[in-house]
Amino acid sequence: MGKIEIIQRKVLSRTDLDKWLAIARFRNQKIVFTNGCFDVLHRGHVDYLAAASELGDLLMVGLNSDLSVRNLKGTSRPYLDEAARSLILASLSFVSAVVLFSEDTPYELIRKVKPDVLVKGGDYAPAEIVGHDLVSANGGNVISLGFTPGYSSSDLIAKITGLP
Repeated sequence: MGKIEIIQRKVLSRTDLDKWLAIARFRNQKIVFTNGCFDVLHRGHVDYLAAASELGDLLMVGLNSDLSVRNLKGTSRPYLDEAARSLILASLSFVSAVVLFSEDTPYELIRKVKPDVLVKGGDYAPAEIVGHDLVSANGGNVISLGFTPGYSSSDLIAKITGLP
């Protein structure tokens, strides 16, 4: 099996997700969950995901599908399709799994995963993070991580396009 195939195995279908969760729970591994569009991956994302991965044994990334990104960001987005974005995220050594979701929020995915830790970026207070109620009710932690100064998707997109 080639390296790309190994990376692609980290991108889970809903059936694969059930198997992955069963194995993780059998091994009593602590699951950290985060989500986002990750349309233009940059250093701020890498720092954030690496820090999130340190909060448990496994890091699962819920990735907005192309449809979901268009609903949230407009018809010109995403810049990279879901297959490319999921493969790029899965190629990071500290990302254990990537799961696509088509809804505007990952609430139902979080309900299914039942993560031990739910993480978002510093622009969210823990009580504002989608799924905080589910994770807290299950005894998990909800954490808001800081940003890497000077790195944001909006700033990078503006720089590339030359638009404000």
